[in-house]
Amino acid sequence: MTKTDLNEAFQVVQRRGDKAFVPYIMAGDGGLQSLGEKIAFLEKAGVTAIEIGIPFSDPVADGPTIQQAGSRALKEGTSLRAILDYLSGIRNQVHVPLILMTYLNPVYKYGVETFSKDARKAGVSGLIIPDLPIEQAGVIKPYLKQENLALIQLVTLTSPEERMKKIVEVSEGFVYAVTVNGITGARSNVSDYLESYLNRIKKYSDTPVLAGFGISTPEQVRDIGGKCDGVVVGSKIISLWGEGKYEEIQALVEAGKSKTTL
Repeated sequence: MTKTDLNEAFQVVQRRGDKAFVPYIMAGDGGLQSLGEKIAFLEKAGVTAIEIGIPFSDPVADGPTIQQAGSRALKEGTSLRAILDYLSGIRNQVHVPLILMTYLNPVYKYGVETFSKDARKAGVSGLIIPDLPIEQAGVIKPYLKQENLALIQLVTLTSPEERMKKIVEVSEGFVYAVTVNGITGARSNVSDYLESYLNRIKKYSDTPVLAGFGISTPEQVRDIGGKCDGVVVGSKIISLWGEGKYEEIQALVEAGKSKTTL
């Protein structure tokens, strides 16, 4: 998979008249061997792409649920190298784009150029690096470009207009619109300004706009997804997985389809 595959996945969803649904899972939570099972389940459920979290000791953008999942993964001995090796082994079995969500430190420690090559070999299509501001993206972007990997950017509710425009214009694959102020985690409500915020982003974007952070119910998936090109759901997916509530995960995926929003 490459960023071209990521673009094609969104185009397929749009041609169907649906909204994109991207779930987040933590690699190594429950053991690294469980990653393949989770990917297979989500692919069968009909997701557009899968965001795979890389466990890190200082996850500044993550709320308690994802932090705890990362801690469990680290206790299992999960590393970035082990994740890429594992994904390389199942690459031919995966038919949806994979996106890595990692902080910069593990990539830098791995070696940026080597990481980019190994991520490509593992079938990764794109990356989200929340602690990498666009001003410093040059430390990794040339290597990602060489391997045809998308660097997906996050926009927040507090981003000034000019900065929002700049972030949106350089984002590849899709624009990740953060729907809450603060860290990740399921919430019962979202900002009253959300629709105007998403419209502002869409005004500047030639790539799909997906909303994420705090989305936890089928109703929120339908409502927020209806205001943009789709959603990313993380903490709720991890919680449901831990509780064995697979039918509820399926319900979240199904809620993302626009036919259920009309």
